[in-house]
Amino acid sequence: MNTLVIHNPSYKIETACLLKKLLLVANSLLAASCALLITSILISYPFADYFSIPVQISAHISTIVIAAILKISYVLRCIALHGMGKEVR
Repeated sequence: MNTLVIHNPSYKIETACLLKKLLLVANSLLAASCALLITSILISYPFADYFSIPVQISAHISTIVIAAILKISYVLRCIALHGMGKEVR
């Protein structure tokens, strides 16, 4: 059976552009989630006396949610770096 293979150079360009965008979004999301995680931890524990109970409950719940977002953004960053052929650390 004969197979026709068409090499499309624009496919590689589109993929590289997509991976660069993914890396930018992942890095931005990683930085934002780190900042939000630190904020929610500060509200939850050392500065809890300055906030009401509903705010503290929200901060505790958001700590779990933001930690999950942080992990997802790190995985997206690893995927982008692997796709670009760079070292994943």
